[in-house]
Amino acid sequence: MPDSESFIIVGAGLAGASAAKTLREEGFAGRIRLIGAEAHRPYIRPPLSKDYLSGTADRDSVFVDPEGWYPENDVELLLDTSVTGIDASGRLIQTGRGDALPYSALLIATGSSPRQLSIPGADLDGVHYLRTLDDSDALRTLLAGGGKRLVLIGSGWIGMEVAATARTLGNDVTILERGAIPLANALGDELGRMFAELHEENGVILRRSMIVESIVGRDGHATGVALSDGEVVAADLVLVGIGAEPNVELAQAAGLTVDDGILVDAALRTSDPAIFAAGDIANAYHPVAKLRLRSEHWANALNGGQAAAKSMLGQEVSYDDIPYFYTDQFDLGMEYSGFGPLTRDAEIVYRGDRVGREFIAFWVADGRVVAGMNVNTWDVNEVVQGVIRRGNQVDRGRLADETVPLESL
Repeated sequence: MPDSESFIIVGAGLAGASAAKTLREEGFAGRIRLIGAEAHRPYIRPPLSKDYLSGTADRDSVFVDPEGWYPENDVELLLDTSVTGIDASGRLIQTGRGDALPYSALLIATGSSPRQLSIPGADLDGVHYLRTLDDSDALRTLLAGGGKRLVLIGSGWIGMEVAATARTLGNDVTILERGAIPLANALGDELGRMFAELHEENGVILRRSMIVESIVGRDGHATGVALSDGEVVAADLVLVGIGAEPNVELAQAAGLTVDDGILVDAALRTSDPAIFAAGDIANAYHPVAKLRLRSEHWANALNGGQAAAKSMLGQEVSYDDIPYFYTDQFDLGMEYSGFGPLTRDAEIVYRGDRVGREFIAFWVADGRVVAGMNVNTWDVNEVVQGVIRRGNQVDRGRLADETVPLESL
C-alpha cells in the first residue's frame, strides 16, 4: 500500500488504539489520524468500575499505551475533537474545529453512550453515570472515604461491579432492580440469583421489582430516589446503570446501514467499501455462530480493532473471535465466553462446586456448547472456548465429569 494512503480512525478508545497499533505492526507507512472526543489518550474501561475505582490501581494503568507511543509511531492523536460529519462520496470527514480531512479508508469506533434516565430529578447534581475516565474519577473521589449512601438504579454488569467496589470501600449500597433477579437476561435465573446472594452476603441491599418514579433533592442536589409506592430511598449519590446505546448518529447521517449498531460483514466492512466499524458500534456477522452479534465488552474492542485494521489493509479477514468478558465482584471472579443469543433456551450443565462457587457452567443448545462461564476456576477459558468453537455434540454426563478432559469434548 503506497505511503500516500491516509487512514482515519474516529474514536480514540481501545478499538481505535488497537487498530492504529495493528496498522503500524502490519507495515502500513501511510498517514494515521486517531480522533477522540475526550481529552484523554486511549484507555481501557474495565478498571473504571473495578480496581481503578477502588483506588488499588493508579491512573497510568488504565491507558492503552504510554503517551510517547503515538508520536514515536507517527500516529496523529487528535484529542478533544468531535467529528461532525462524514462525506462518504468525497471520502472526507468534517470536525468540530472546521477541518475537512480526507481518507483512503475510515474506521468508525465511536463506542456507546449510557442510556439516559428520563424521569423528574434525573438532572440533579449527585446523579452519576459511569462510562468515561472522568466519570470514574468523580465517583472515586466521592466513594473513597466510605460512609456514603449510594443508590444504584439498574443492576447490569457495571452497576453490580460498582456496588461491590463501593461496598468494599465501606459505603452503604442499595440496588434498585426493575426485574425480579439481577443479571437474569445475561445468565438466567439461577446464576442471576447467585450474584444476588453474593451481594446480599456482603451487605448490599437489593430491592427487586422496583419502579423508580423520580429522583428527589434539596438545593439542586440529589437526596433520594422516589419509588412508585411513595417510598423515598435516601441517597448521597445515585448511579444510573440502565444500559448503553451505540453511537450511530455519524453512520446514519453518512447513509451507512444501521440496525442496533453499524451493520458490518465478517471483515468488519460497512455498506460503504471504504468504511469499517469495530468495537461496541459494530453489529457484525459472526461466521461461527452464523448470526449477527454486537458486543460491548473489552475483548471485542481489542480484537475487533486488530481485525478491522487488517481488513483496511486489504487482508483477508474473517473476524470469528468468541465473545468474552469478565467480572470481579467481592471474592468472585468470573470469565464468560460464548454466544448470548443462543443461550436463551439452553440447558445449563455444571462442572465443579456450584454451591461453593468454584465451577464451570456450560450452556448446551441442540446438543452443542454455545457458551461457558468459569467461576473462581482459572486457566480454563481457552479450553472452554475450544469446546464452543468445535461445536461437537456433547454428552452432558461427560461434560459435568471433572475427570474427563475438556479437550476431548
